[in-house]
Amino acid sequence: MIDRETIDKILDATNIVDVVSEFVTLKKAGVNYKGLCPFHDDKTPSFMVSPTKQICKCFSCGEGGTAINFLMKHEQITYPEALRWLAKKYNIEIQEKELTDEEKREQSDRESMFIVNEWAMGYFKNILNTDPDGVAIGRQYFRSRGIRDDIVEKFNLGFSLSKRDALALAAKKAGYQEEFLIKTGLCIKGEKGVYDRYAGRVIFPWLNVSGKVVAFGGRLLDSRTKGVQQKYVNSPDSEIYHKERELYGLYQGKKAIAKEDCVYMVEGYTDVIAMHQCGLENVVANSGTALSKYQIKLLRRFTPNIILLYDGDEAGIHAAMRGTDMLLAEGMRVKVLLLPDGDDPDSFARKHTATEFKAYIEEHAEDFISFKTKLTVENVTDPVKRSEAIGGIVKSISVVDDSLLRDEYLTQLSRRLDLKEETLLNSMNGMISRDREEKEKEYSREQTQSAIQAEKEAQGKPIAIGLHTINDQMAQIEEMLVRAIVRDGEKVIYENVQTEDGETVNLTAAQFVAYDLGEDNLSFNSNPVYNRILQEVVAHSGEEGFKAAEFLRRHPDYEISSVAAKLSVDDYQLSKMFQPKEREDGLRQHIEHLVLDFRYYCLGAKQKELLAQLKTCKEDYVAIMTECKRIKEIYDELAKKLGR
Repeated sequence: MIDRETIDKILDATNIVDVVSEFVTLKKAGVNYKGLCPFHDDKTPSFMVSPTKQICKCFSCGEGGTAINFLMKHEQITYPEALRWLAKKYNIEIQEKELTDEEKREQSDRESMFIVNEWAMGYFKNILNTDPDGVAIGRQYFRSRGIRDDIVEKFNLGFSLSKRDALALAAKKAGYQEEFLIKTGLCIKGEKGVYDRYAGRVIFPWLNVSGKVVAFGGRLLDSRTKGVQQKYVNSPDSEIYHKERELYGLYQGKKAIAKEDCVYMVEGYTDVIAMHQCGLENVVANSGTALSKYQIKLLRRFTPNIILLYDGDEAGIHAAMRGTDMLLAEGMRVKVLLLPDGDDPDSFARKHTATEFKAYIEEHAEDFISFKTKLTVENVTDPVKRSEAIGGIVKSISVVDDSLLRDEYLTQLSRRLDLKEETLLNSMNGMISRDREEKEKEYSREQTQSAIQAEKEAQGKPIAIGLHTINDQMAQIEEMLVRAIVRDGEKVIYENVQTEDGETVNLTAAQFVAYDLGEDNLSFNSNPVYNRILQEVVAHSGEEGFKAAEFLRRHPDYEISSVAAKLSVDDYQLSKMFQPKEREDGLRQHIEHLVLDFRYYCLGAKQKELLAQLKTCKEDYVAIMTECKRIKEIYDELAKKLGR
């Protein structure tokens, strides 16, 4: 457990712009910041961050909240884990009790796997730095590759002893369960027991975008790779690691990527490391696997500009070609650079300074049209093959979402190949139409399948009449009322109210709502957290300096803070000059009207319930009729007040 005082320290130190910037490239927009939303496929920046209110909000998909809410959603972690993440970022010490064996068992597999991986990274680093074999073999290997000690530390590089169960024995001795050693892929269970996956290899830890250790790569040393096909062994997919969703070096390079507004894509671990050592830090690797949409969307949060840096051999050309269309379809602006024969990014970076490397890239990097044209069209004389090659380039242009950019690419291709732009345009439009038709057919198939499934599930269930039921309308009114309590619950809307004891008091918005609903034992039904929010604001109303929104957003109960953050952020889509001016009488009228609305729908639901009882009751018929008549009178009276 983390004590309240420590939680307050963490929240006081937290700056939501700093936190969100770890995952999203933000740009100033007036008093706020904006960027691409990380929670949906965002093409234009719709994710706003307010440093003054310490909240964020996507005005497209609706996700948002405080820094805690953001971390929990983005990293799929618990409330305590989000607090620990922030504590680590802001160097705040957390004193926690030692977990019992029972509590350790109760921790989720996911958390346990992260803990085991974090320990393993430390274990591999310690072997590299202190063990005689680690120093003589592992560290010597990195030095032979020209990797400085500070870069070894920056990337948390390590070494695994040749003894096949060295890590397994050390982990068990440290109290880690065999189950999680296997689930993370650190160890493999065979017929003769558990043995280490990476024995005798230098270790490259994979850190996700937030800095958590999700996987490892292990490389055999040069002297042992002759005749061996599998130089590298990587972690298998697991609950915490999916190779198509991660990029090596993104954690170490994300700030440079955002600053430079460009990312270099390379193939291997050592390419990334060498470029960092050279001074170019805005670089990531997909480690030989085909680029996925997940990886591209991850990069798109930091920059839309990507330069593919590959060897100039056949394998490098193939690697550059295979990801181009997918990058373009996801809104990336793509350039390609094939390095001179015999060089890869690792060797080239070791022979040049950052300035020289950068100058070479600027001089030789080509946009994808030039690259594909040189590669597939130039020097091709066969009309059929040439037509197919041109069609391939036009197909690449057709996937670009930005129509202006598409036209520019098409004009450039027309000039380069001395072809009529109209011919290329017709060809491209045909491709776009066919793709659209295919997508519509696929969508239609999916919808048909969904309808069939829904029909099967609906069999035997009562048919719902209309979407806007009384309960739906009441839920909407409840949300509006609680939003008002979150935003203005501490504000006095009635002064000098006479109590039964003859005293005069001031009533805040929250106190008025609680008193009015309490008269008839009414409460919120659509979300039980709403009642807790009302109780909290009533309990603290009148305290000096109390602000409901700030208090609720920092509340230790995550459900309360989460709901409050979402309800308090909606109005910040507008700039200050467009916000409605607040007046005490305006707030009072707003609250009164919402309370009347709420009562109206509560009574409507009660009336419906009583009428249903009349159909089945055998006794108390008169009593139910009397109650029904009383409610109808009140209901009609409320309807008149509301003009309905």
